[in-house]
Amino acid sequence: MQTVTIPTDRLKSLLMDHPLVDGHNDWVWQLRKFYGENWWSLDLKADATQLKPPMHTDITRLKQGSVGGQFWAAWIPPKLTGPSAIQATLEQIDIVHGIAQRYPDSFEIATTATDVRRIQASGKIASLIGIEGGHQIGNSLPALRQFYALGARYMSLTHVAHTDWADCANLAPKHNGLTEFGLSVVDEMNRLGMLVDLAHVSADVMHMAIERSKAPVIFSHSGARALVDHPRNVADDVLAKLPKNGGVVMVIFYPVYISQTRFHWEAERIGEEARLGELYCGQPDRVSAALDQWLLSNQEPQTSICDVADHIEHVVKVAGYDHVGLGSDFDGIEVTPDGLSGVEGFPALLAELMARGWSNQNLVKLMGANVLRALEQAAEIARGLNANMPTTKTIRDFG
Repeated sequence: MQTVTIPTDRLKSLLMDHPLVDGHNDWVWQLRKFYGENWWSLDLKADATQLKPPMHTDITRLKQGSVGGQFWAAWIPPKLTGPSAIQATLEQIDIVHGIAQRYPDSFEIATTATDVRRIQASGKIASLIGIEGGHQIGNSLPALRQFYALGARYMSLTHVAHTDWADCANLAPKHNGLTEFGLSVVDEMNRLGMLVDLAHVSADVMHMAIERSKAPVIFSHSGARALVDHPRNVADDVLAKLPKNGGVVMVIFYPVYISQTRFHWEAERIGEEARLGELYCGQPDRVSAALDQWLLSNQEPQTSICDVADHIEHVVKVAGYDHVGLGSDFDGIEVTPDGLSGVEGFPALLAELMARGWSNQNLVKLMGANVLRALEQAAEIARGLNANMPTTKTIRDFG
């Protein structure tokens, strides 16, 4: 297990007083994918780098990384839709609750910013839940409401495929943004106090959702498009809208989204693999051998903590210090930047920003104060919306 050394007394003091909040971690999916119900048999305090396959997350390293609040992604593949998607999402949420039940000395479920601060102060990790894809509600506002009742406090409007009501970033437009039902999803999330997550959505959806939402939006794990021209990233014209909206971009660690060189290399690798598949169709061994040769001649570009810090600073340059956070995507990505091999690496990133002249006040905003402020504002707006609701309305009218 990697030993993490806190670089400076200043950083050590900062982390003791302000444990950080990460916006996106897919550990729950990894546990379910590789172990199913047998995840209960795993020692989650043991070094997960020794598992096959290794994972970025375990309890020991979370504490080494001074993680005090974590949004666990209740992600399911976008090919699952309708009732199957709702069931699989419930199973993911069940694991989050199960982890907290198994390790009450380390985790506690949180649904409010007040919860997070109280749990952090007790020395435990506040466990929040995010739904990573609008397909997971099965086109059902009642399902959305029940996920909220079970603790979900954000939902990504899409994953890597379009829903029936919103466009994702990865495909040619289908709806040119949000449909009328998509707008009603944003409205209902505002009414509930659930943060609208715009990671994965198209640029049109980003703009439409920000204009529609009465509450701050978030990007739970995204980069800056001005630095890496990937449609998953957030363009400057979207960043410029965040001060008025109050939203937060939580910067991702995935090399493809934080390094233009790596993004191009990955596209070339995928293209070469497809070419070889056609050239040697039905001969997987030849495809593999030829791809290995290509990789020898086309070395994988390296990324580092500096690349992540560059994206953080670009978000600040355009949107300001009040609108940036951390959204690692650990255990949802197959590779990580040098120096950020797992959840224990957060202090090294903060040290890099300290070296760039960041003040403690602005580091605290990045570390979680911004997203907790957005969560509080969403809850306050929800209270106002519900207080102003006509008394003749019933819950049935919102379905």
